[in-house]
Amino acid sequence: MNQLTFLEEAKKLINLREASEWASQYLNRNVTTSNISYLLQYGRIIKYGSNGNPLINIDELKEYYDSFDKEKQWKKKLGEDLNWHLSFIEYKESERTKHVHRLHPYKGKFIPQLVEYFLDSHTDEFKKQIYFHKGDIVLDPFCGSGTTLVQANELGMHAIGVDISAFNAMISKAKIEKHNIPNIREAIHNITLNLVNFQKTKNNIAFEEHLLSELSKFNYRYFPSPEYKIKVRKGKINEKEYAKNKEQKFLSIYYDLVEKYKIKIKQDKNNSFLDTWFLFLVREEIDFVFKELKNVGNKDIKKILAIIFSRTVRSCRATTHADLATLKEPVTTTYYCKKHGKICKPIFSIKGWWRRYTIDTLNRLNEFDRLRTETFQICLIGDSRTIDIYKEIKKRNSRLAELLLKQKIKGIFSSPPYVGLIDYHEQHAYSYEIFGFDRKDELEIGPLSKGQGKEARNSYVKGIAVSLRNCKKYLQKDYDIFLVANDKFNLYPDIAQLSDMKIVNQFKRPVLNRVEKDRSNAYAEIIFHLKER
Repeated sequence: MNQLTFLEEAKKLINLREASEWASQYLNRNVTTSNISYLLQYGRIIKYGSNGNPLINIDELKEYYDSFDKEKQWKKKLGEDLNWHLSFIEYKESERTKHVHRLHPYKGKFIPQLVEYFLDSHTDEFKKQIYFHKGDIVLDPFCGSGTTLVQANELGMHAIGVDISAFNAMISKAKIEKHNIPNIREAIHNITLNLVNFQKTKNNIAFEEHLLSELSKFNYRYFPSPEYKIKVRKGKINEKEYAKNKEQKFLSIYYDLVEKYKIKIKQDKNNSFLDTWFLFLVREEIDFVFKELKNVGNKDIKKILAIIFSRTVRSCRATTHADLATLKEPVTTTYYCKKHGKICKPIFSIKGWWRRYTIDTLNRLNEFDRLRTETFQICLIGDSRTIDIYKEIKKRNSRLAELLLKQKIKGIFSSPPYVGLIDYHEQHAYSYEIFGFDRKDELEIGPLSKGQGKEARNSYVKGIAVSLRNCKKYLQKDYDIFLVANDKFNLYPDIAQLSDMKIVNQFKRPVLNRVEKDRSNAYAEIIFHLKER
């Protein structure tokens, strides 16, 4: 390379801040320095300069982003009618999971920006009509983890949710209700202190620290980042063969440490979910913290602690990082993690996740408190096909009942269950076992267990239609209903007809950030707008 060429190439090198600013302008969305660091860490682009001052070649960065022109690619696969504005690609993950929306994982929930788009009465250059206003009442008859309820509050609207799952309702209530945060913080402190003292009687902490030290040295030697991932991507390393060899190599170190610290790994029985999916050390701590929760007298504090505890337990299941969303088989040893490109370990203690989630939960509750409006939100446990909404509201909130009687519900924004796709009770099986909630699997509409055959689809159509007809009794005459669905079986025209409704519009949106699915596959969902026929 001659001196002139060298100088030209040097001009193309920019630092993280400059790369962030350039990418934000080029893509017309916020790209942070953390986003750029991620690309370097995982070998998506080459790092120049030193570790203390990493540099990026602007041409390489442009080439990377150009190769991922998702709008063009997805419209080619899914059709030109794709409403890219509803992809909300401009929002960072922290905005898509803002405040209480990430209090607890939940499969199948939509992002808050989608609710905001259809409920918010503010002017939007892409939205030609306003459907809801402040003070309206919104209904979500399949409210899941409460996204619609939370956003209705933030937008100054009242909201009613219905869900068949007691655990789902607990998540929703934890999000929308007001809480005494100082008292919750004190209860957390006491339980954490007791857990630390409990651990002092065990040897799993010393074992795990030693194991982490050995893993760090081993991964640094055999899976250097990002060099290893770059070589895999370029085909210079056969990932499957190399990883299997190194996985076996580290197992001898793992078993030596298990023997040295006299660690018991497996539980004595596997009769339940908690028996099967947690290592013995973790199960001991789960049982200990649950006893601590039972001693908390205040119901509201206990509810928030239960949400934190459930979230913690979920993260501590004995599985690989890649299979956390959809469990395959229990993992009791160290393993090669394809997601992280190195040897990883199962969880041996709940303390780390408990501490992380307690801090996160308090921050999120505080953040939402600064945004919440003085409106009514309530979540009812029940079957939306048969529930008497007015009667149940009257039992719990007389003021909202009066409002409901006076002005009725303006409309519905909901994501009904998808036919044969998710087992809504089983996804939180650990919490049903821990807290003893009654399971009502048999009342789920379109459950995974019934599949997606003709009989299952017919049952689904009838179930959703019956729910809509029941809910109509509480709606204003000129109502607006928005249902979010992946209608690959074209069931919603039949659902509308059986509900004495008509589909007046539909919005096809790309779903870009699916935690539970392969993000590389183009996927869209439809928002159906229904009105009275």
